[in-house]
Amino acid sequence: MSKSPRKSIVASFGLLSAELESKLAAEKEQNPSPPPAPPVVNRVGAGVIGAAHRAIDDIRTERDRLKALVESGGAVVRQIDPSLIDPSPYPDRLPDDDDSDFEIFKRSIDTDGQKVPIQIRKHPSTAGRYQIVYGHRRWLAAKQLGRPVGAIEVEISDLDLVVAQGIENASRQDLTWIERALFASRMDDAGIKPRDIYAALSIEDAELARMRSVYRALPSDVIEAIGRAPKIGRPRWLELAKSVVQEPAVLDMLRSVLSTRMDVAESSDQKFQRALNAVRPKADSKRGTNVLSDGNGKKLGEFSTSAKEFRLSAEGALGSEFLKFLEGELPDLAARFSQHRNDLKS
Repeated sequence: MSKSPRKSIVASFGLLSAELESKLAAEKEQNPSPPPAPPVVNRVGAGVIGAAHRAIDDIRTERDRLKALVESGGAVVRQIDPSLIDPSPYPDRLPDDDDSDFEIFKRSIDTDGQKVPIQIRKHPSTAGRYQIVYGHRRWLAAKQLGRPVGAIEVEISDLDLVVAQGIENASRQDLTWIERALFASRMDDAGIKPRDIYAALSIEDAELARMRSVYRALPSDVIEAIGRAPKIGRPRWLELAKSVVQEPAVLDMLRSVLSTRMDVAESSDQKFQRALNAVRPKADSKRGTNVLSDGNGKKLGEFSTSAKEFRLSAEGALGSEFLKFLEGELPDLAARFSQHRNDLKS
């Protein structure tokens, strides 16, 4: 994380000059409007108190004031080549199954122009480049359209950036549970304190504990291989994570299952369900008992099978003799099975 001295959150996030504030105030005097309704604040855990809670409120207030300035024409919006801008170091979205919504969004920008600027900061380690604070979709649309993107530059620390992103995410309805959990994991990795994660995502400690149980059991490559899974809620993600905790070797199975290409295109929900089905214990349903006879029709015994078991019971002296014979043949039978599998692959 950046080691530069940290300013106050309000100063870092907005950098609103006295002149701009005065401009907004003057416009309000000329065009008075009814007082705004009290903001709706999601309930956060009891541990979010004091300075941390006030800091989160400051970020929300500064964000709203900045939006008001943009709408009033008071903020300086620069047109920047999108190739000079990098995504946030803390991504909060997984790829969509269907990009039709984005294509509609991109066409609207192409037709009507970019109405709302993105927010950027100077890249902390590369001169002449920037990182996105807000507005990844607007930036990507401009990049694909080959046009400059309208942007407001702010000065903001890593800590304030990730908390500010979390606040925006809390008000977005389209983020799935696993996307929010993955973003919490990135805040965790960045050293963000739990109380700030609670506030940023408007969650309580119990919910963060559940998120942690998932992203600590399931590596990010497995989660990203599944995707957004919009119809998959917390309970099934917890079930998948629990299966990995109980049997770590399940991770290799998951990676193998998710790397297998299906004949038809799958949604991320379907990928998740296929992964979960692969690790769920199979029902021990037997196919019934079958009679085993030799070539002359003499009964040797009975056998039954299930998903993980083959059971053979011998009958009489001939059946016992067959069991001994089968025991001796098992190594060769296993070798034949291995050769059979190799032949299928070749």
